[in-house]
Formats: sequence, structure tokens, C-alpha cells
Amino acid sequence: MTTANNYDAIIIGAGVHGASLAFHLARRGVKVVLLEKKFVAAGATGRSSGLVRMHYDVKEDCELAWGSFQYFRNWKETVGGDTATSLSPGFTRTGFIQLVGREDVDKLKANAAMQKEIGIPVLLIQAEDVRRLAPSFFTEDIELAAYEPESGYAMPTDTTNAFIHAAREKGAQLIQDCAVTGIVISGGKVKGVQTTQGRFDAPVIVNAAGAWAGKVNEMAGLELPYDTWRHDTMFVARPQPIGPSHPTVIDFANEMYFRPEGNLTMVGLEDGNPLGESPDNDTDHAKKGFVERGIERICKRIPSMENGALHSAHGGYDGITPDQHPMLGAAGPEGFTLDCGFSGTGFKTSPAVGLCMSELILDGKSKTVDLSIYRPQRFAEGKHITGEHPYSSIWK
Repeated sequence: MTTANNYDAIIIGAGVHGASLAFHLARRGVKVVLLEKKFVAAGATGRSSGLVRMHYDVKEDCELAWGSFQYFRNWKETVGGDTATSLSPGFTRTGFIQLVGREDVDKLKANAAMQKEIGIPVLLIQAEDVRRLAPSFFTEDIELAAYEPESGYAMPTDTTNAFIHAAREKGAQLIQDCAVTGIVISGGKVKGVQTTQGRFDAPVIVNAAGAWAGKVNEMAGLELPYDTWRHDTMFVARPQPIGPSHPTVIDFANEMYFRPEGNLTMVGLEDGNPLGESPDNDTDHAKKGFVERGIERICKRIPSMENGALHSAHGGYDGITPDQHPMLGAAGPEGFTLDCGFSGTGFKTSPAVGLCMSELILDGKSKTVDLSIYRPQRFAEGKHITGEHPYSSIWK
């Protein structure tokens, strides 16, 4: 064992959450190494749809998204780095519209009021306002919508690389093609990890392995309710009459979300997403039938998409928990920490989660946003996370 493989902290997984945590730890002088079994953003991050919005029905989710938004729109000030070489997340402001069915309008009002108390810029708008923002949208089924004028989307892989670039400037290391094969534990404490590139030692090990995090938990002797879920997306070339862009939208009424990217529109569905599959399955292609369902849904909201053209479609896997919220915090042997289980909604909160996790690890408590509701022990305690005015589950 050489001193070169001794660290203060080891992070398993170079997705956006591992990268954010590496940056925030390195910024505080921690000697940290990021171990990645494949390459940067090879898992859920690389397949993320990249929405940057603040609308949730759980206050802490909103606080994390709002805190993270400050990074996306002020990257140079919040992440910094050598301006000549530093990277950016590619944030694009489109405005964001949250659409709900009529049965959820009262919940929408209550959640928007909660978000305003946090400081989130959100407006409740009528169908005619939606038409003004997006003339191509069908709005006869809309009673009320929530609108975030400052929101939009960012590029997940770019965001991850930008965090890693900044982390490395502060002394962090990244080792790719380095799969963790075991957790070294002695006296009830973690000592390091065994990998395909040898052993690495540290008193703190963070599991940020996304869809593979369940296997890493097992290596640490943990039995937690953790699964995988698959999510397909497609890109459609917009017909010219729709225009050069449109708002980013979550459309609960049609169990769908979509956003622009250049002359394309990305579409994802909130139903028909299989659980329990191997994350090593094919993700270069969407599941059979997905494209047909996606086209039908997007044409309901934007009828003129009937004249669009399919550009591409693919799949992806993420870790999911029973309440569809992440596991954040210590569990199992001393020094082992979880930063996983984001259930498909983790990209937009990654900057603030990384900051809060660094506080939790170094200070014993997260000060920026209280992460205690996300503690992994909540499932054994029977305390699933739910909002005061929850929408129905969108994972079906």
C-alpha cells in the first residue's frame, strides 16, 4: 500500500452528485478521490433530461432545487475556477410550466404558495397565459398552471465535467475505468475499497453510484430498500411553425414532460417505466412501444407536432427508493455515507446536495438545507417522505 492511495474521502461514482460532492469537499481542503467504473456521467447523469426547475410538493426538495438554481445561473460566482479554462453547465432559460389535472389544482396553489415563501419566483397562470407563452399548446384542459419564468434546462454531462474540472483545480482526483469490488471494513469502521485498479484507503466512503448503488450498499453489509428504474426519452424535430423554442414543461395531465434543445424537443413519459432491471442492460435504444406512446402524448399537448419527425430515442437507469426520494447520510459501518437513490429527479438538486452533504460529512449537520428527512434509516422507521399537499405518484 502506497501513500498515493490514501485519501480523506473516497466517492464512488462520477455522476453529477459524486462530482458536486467532490467539488464541495475539495473546496474545504479535503483530499478526495472520485472512483468511476466507466467514465464521467456514464450512468443516470448522462441520460438525464436536465430540467432545471423548482416545483415540488416537498419543501426540502424545493429548497434544494432553489439553492441549486443559484449555481446554474451564477456558475462563475458559485463554482469559480480559471475563467480561461473552466467549464459551464450550459444553462438555458426557457421558462418552466407545471401543468396538472383539474383534480390537483388546489394542490398546485398550495405548493406554489409554499415555494413563494422560500423565495422561488413562481406565478399561477391561466390557460390564456399559457397560450401567450406557447401559442402552439393545446390548453382547453388547463384550469391553472404554475410558471417559473427563470427556469429551463442545463446539460448534465457538461455540468458534471464542470464540477470535476473545478474539483481537480482544488486538488481532487478522478480515476476512471475503476470499478469498486469490495468495501474494506475493520472494527465497525470503513477503511477503504478494493477496486479493479487496486486498493484505496480513506476513513470516509460515499456511495454515489446511482443505479449501481444497491450493490455497493450490499458490499458494506447494508440491507436497504433500493431498486433500479428505467426511463426512456426521445428527441423530435419540431415543425417550423412551432417556432425556435418553447417553455420547458412537466405535464402531469398527460404523464409526460418535454423541453426544447435547439430545433428538437425532448420528450419523456412518467408511466410504463420498469423497475428492477439490470442497469447494465441496453440503453442505446428505447423500449418497444415507447416512441409510439411518446408521439401520441406530445401531439395531445402540441397538435402541430403531428408534422414533426423522430430524431432519436434511448434509455437510462437510475436508483429508486420506496418513496422516490434519495438516501442521504450515514448508514452501516462508521464512515460509510449514502448519496444516492434520486429516483430520476436528482440532476437539478445536485449542486445544493453536494454542498449540504459536505456540511454533513465535515460538520456533522447540513446547515444550508436540513437533510435529515432523507436519512437512510427512515424506511426502517416507517417514515416515508411525502409533501403536505402531495401529487399522486408519477412513477407507474
